[in-house]
Amino acid sequence: MSSNIPFTSENLDIYLKALAKEYKKLGGKGMPAEIILIGGAAILANYGFRESTYDMDALITASSAMHDAINHVGDEYGLPYGWLNEDFIKTKSYTPKIRQYSVHYKEFGRILEIRTVRGEYLLAMKCLSCRFDNESSSEINDIKFLLNYLNIKSVKEAEDIIKKNGGN
Repeated sequence: MSSNIPFTSENLDIYLKALAKEYKKLGGKGMPAEIILIGGAAILANYGFRESTYDMDALITASSAMHDAINHVGDEYGLPYGWLNEDFIKTKSYTPKIRQYSVHYKEFGRILEIRTVRGEYLLAMKCLSCRFDNESSSEINDIKFLLNYLNIKSVKEAEDIIKKNGGN
């Protein structure tokens, strides 16, 4: 899901904090939740090289109250329906083992743990989902940054990381 409202490192935590508050209010108080940020949102949370993203892909583990909380926060902040979504599950970069490739980012309201995917897995996901025919795509810029950040100097090293992190 894409929107015209950019998500930035400045507003990311604002939306997540509001989400935790709304989730708790809607009945999630006794049921902790976990969200693993994927793609551009993970990059915003962990690295300073990208200014924004237009979607927030995530893996959401929570009670059904979370979906209502997401919609309420979206309405409150003028975000589009599905501003936080699990659409990436339908892509070839998804694996049910994604949690083992994630790390703790922050906790909000003592009810919502936010995790992000590690750099190596993020690189593998970006490579698997990238359209390499569009050199101006954000995926290619993300891949270039991650290759540099992870100090990967050869195609062989990149291939090994992709294979190790769920690639074919």
